[in-house]
Amino acid sequence: MSDQIKFIVDNLNKEPFRKNYNLITFDSLEPMQLLQVLNDVLAEIDPKQDVDIREEMPEQTAKRMLSLLGILKYKPPGSATDMSTFRQGLVIGSKPVIYPVLHWLLQRTNELKKRAYLARFLIKLEVPSEFLQDETVADTNKQYEDLMEGFKTLHKECEQLKTSGFSTAEIRRDISAMEEEKDQLIKRVERLKKRVETVQNHQRMLKIARQLRVEKEREEFLAQQKQEQKNQLFHAVQRLQRIQNQLKSMRHAAADAKPESLMKRLEEEIKFNSYMVTEKFPKELENKKKELHFLQKVVSEPAMGQSDLLELESKINEINTQINQLIEKKMIRNEPIEGRLSLYRQQASIISHKKEAKAEELQEAKEKLANLEREVSVKTNQTREFDGTEVLKGDEFKRYVSKLRSKSTIFKKKHQIIAEFKAEFGLLQRTEELLKQRHENIQHQLQTLEEKKGISGYSYTQEELERVSALKSEVDEVKGRTLDDMSEMVSTWILFLCMSLVSFHIQDCCSTRMLDTASSGVKMLKSFIAYCCTMIITIQFYTISILQPHLQLSICSAKKFIVSFFQIPYVCGSI
Repeated sequence: MSDQIKFIVDNLNKEPFRKNYNLITFDSLEPMQLLQVLNDVLAEIDPKQDVDIREEMPEQTAKRMLSLLGILKYKPPGSATDMSTFRQGLVIGSKPVIYPVLHWLLQRTNELKKRAYLARFLIKLEVPSEFLQDETVADTNKQYEDLMEGFKTLHKECEQLKTSGFSTAEIRRDISAMEEEKDQLIKRVERLKKRVETVQNHQRMLKIARQLRVEKEREEFLAQQKQEQKNQLFHAVQRLQRIQNQLKSMRHAAADAKPESLMKRLEEEIKFNSYMVTEKFPKELENKKKELHFLQKVVSEPAMGQSDLLELESKINEINTQINQLIEKKMIRNEPIEGRLSLYRQQASIISHKKEAKAEELQEAKEKLANLEREVSVKTNQTREFDGTEVLKGDEFKRYVSKLRSKSTIFKKKHQIIAEFKAEFGLLQRTEELLKQRHENIQHQLQTLEEKKGISGYSYTQEELERVSALKSEVDEVKGRTLDDMSEMVSTWILFLCMSLVSFHIQDCCSTRMLDTASSGVKMLKSFIAYCCTMIITIQFYTISILQPHLQLSICSAKKFIVSFFQIPYVCGSI
């Protein structure tokens, strides 16, 4: 089927139809439009079929198309019993009927053109035998048959001439005419080129502008087509969801129900529908007809003035008076049978009114339910488009609600704990402020008391002593670690010197290089010892300067003294 549609679309987009269809647009054609396409194809085969099908009756259109298809010897697929179905499908524009016809016509267009042309002259007009008894009619019929045979002969000769080709003189004349037309066109093109030569890249710009216009039109067409497909998909999804909901509700109702309850519910629905069809709707239709008749009568009457209105009001008052008099006469009679009948009528009218009211309420409830179902389907589609998740239903929704409740309980507990922490933090912050104020007051009182006793600054000095003692303990610890590191370094250096002396002694025990090496080693050892002493004195002076800030000692001068005492360069002392 898809290959058939593709073949039809491809041929309709070619010459001479140029429909510019694609698979989607062709498949979305209305029955009337599809019939018009079929009529256009038939008109290409037989020009007499070129009519607007909107201007003729569907029966006439079907009859005309069937007669032409019969002339073209088209055989519908299926048996002979399917001819009625084929005719009906041709009348209503059914796709399963029209698609095969279009496929068959477009496969052999040239052949069918020839067949349709010949049919105009070769289809014999059947004359009843009783009319042929007349000599004039018989002579005319014989002349008609002779002309038909002559037409056949002439047509064969014409076809032979077409296949034989043109003569040389005719071809030369055609070539010369075409050359003249070519020269004229070349001159015209040259003139147009001279006009647009002043514009740079004019050919490229014209080509791009043409392509842009074509692409914009194509983009608009595709966007419109996309929107139509989206709308169709949306309606199809809504219809599918509605049917699925109905099926689900019916299955849910039938799952736990018994056959008796199902039959009872179906009987109730049948009674309600029969009541609506036989009683309610006819009454409403009759009332609407009466109202329409009254409104038409009012519209048909001429405009009424104030005097006409007063006259109508007087008539209404007279009729109301007569009605009241009749009611009074009826009440005076007060016949018991009439009283009972009136009571029954009143009860029947009350019951009928209640029945109508309940039926209207039920109808409104059904309409409301349908509207709500449509809204639910719309909201479900919107939710699916936003986050791509399905809306929870039934047991899943219950589980989600229970899970949400448990999380809400946990959230409330955590929120309560956070509130308690915030309250405790505020309490501690307030306690800290009170303690700070109390400390400031105590410090102020202590300073006042020290000034009175003549020992101002005693508390500050006490705090400084405590701080210095803490620093001293830290410095002692650092000094101990430094002395350990220095002793380890001294032992390492001594071991290194000894190994160096032994190695040099083995290599050349008589060379003077040994003495130079030993002296250099002694100098290095002397420098290292000086560095160690400098570090020790520096640490001692640093400790004293911390413990006694008023004692101004120069660590740098102590370093210089040690360097001059050991007679080594200052660089060695600063290592």
